[in-house]
Amino acid sequence: MEQARGACLFDRDGRRYIDFLAGAGAVNYGHNNPRLNQALIKHLERDGIVQALDMSTTARQAFLDRFAATILEPRGLDYVVQLTGPSGANAIESALKLARLTRRRSLVVAFTNAYHGLTLGALAVTANSQFRNELFISRMNVSFVPYDGYFGPAVDTLAYLRKLIDDPASGLDVPAAILVETVQAEGGVNVASASWLRGLAALCRDCGALLIVDDIQVGCGRTGPFFSFERAGIEPDIVVMSKSISGAGLPMSLLLLKPELDQWARGEEAGTFRGHTLAFVAATEALFYWETGDLSEQVDRKGGIVQQRLLEIARRHPEIDAGIRGIGLIWALDLRRSKIAEAASRAAFARGLIVERCGPRDTALKILPPLVIEDDLLEEGLSIIDAALTAVIKEHPKHASA
Repeated sequence: MEQARGACLFDRDGRRYIDFLAGAGAVNYGHNNPRLNQALIKHLERDGIVQALDMSTTARQAFLDRFAATILEPRGLDYVVQLTGPSGANAIESALKLARLTRRRSLVVAFTNAYHGLTLGALAVTANSQFRNELFISRMNVSFVPYDGYFGPAVDTLAYLRKLIDDPASGLDVPAAILVETVQAEGGVNVASASWLRGLAALCRDCGALLIVDDIQVGCGRTGPFFSFERAGIEPDIVVMSKSISGAGLPMSLLLLKPELDQWARGEEAGTFRGHTLAFVAATEALFYWETGDLSEQVDRKGGIVQQRLLEIARRHPEIDAGIRGIGLIWALDLRRSKIAEAASRAAFARGLIVERCGPRDTALKILPPLVIEDDLLEEGLSIIDAALTAVIKEHPKHASA
């Protein structure tokens, strides 16, 4: 690949690929967004600071001020912003350390199919054995419990978790924190219901655990509103953000903390790349998209297009018994079989579409385009999935009906 623009990538021969991966959700506003690029160019042309460690800079202050005015204050959210290392996994590590520090407890509860990163602390709360077992690390002080819908709609997984926490003989300690993705992206696009999320928030209040929401991939408008938890009307104790918070795909991650949790001692949390000034510049400009509700409305509308087209695709291929899950502009077409999903992803790439797989066995195609994708490109990408799947089923009929 050599160039990128909007919702497309171009290889060195000039061939175009529609991007349904979007940097795993890091370029919600498109590749080389002109408005963001111009802000970056102007900053560099005037010799603006790029590396400043943790020093206060005008770029950093401009981002914090605009983030407060555009995002936090209109939602009535009172958070302290902590800048962490450049990746989402760094921010998860910081959140886990802070939860244990402030609660004086050890255990963290995470969920089946969770994905939070691949550094050691983040890996400990990542559920998929594909990532965890190969490193032979100690996974003490983390317990996994069933996510919403894990056993199907008839089983109340929150009642199960509450019983474990309330029972002193269950073997589950009262946790320092419960860490959750409101939509499990890598786990297969599993969408927690608003009522389940509200119940989880209430459970955290009752047992004194911190509620940490991982909004790394599904924040910044991916589900419609800026934060993925807004639909549930909850207010987490800690929110973890990365990926598209920089707007331009630059490395940046942060925590939003309830003010009483800001208990770090001086120098207790440090790192060389906690103040990427170019990321601040782009992030400040990207907040332009949130001055009105237009982008949220567009995400909801485009999500409806994706849902309808995926349902049509599934109906045209009843032999694969495909499942559809999603919200906003994150959707999964679960093909039930990893061989079919892998072949379909490859066939789509050959036709000019980048679409990756997700789920515990990589059986689902994940639709994750930039939020600003044009309707015609969105439709074209979905048509490519349909054509790719038709070709794969024709070529591998035994795999499709197995």
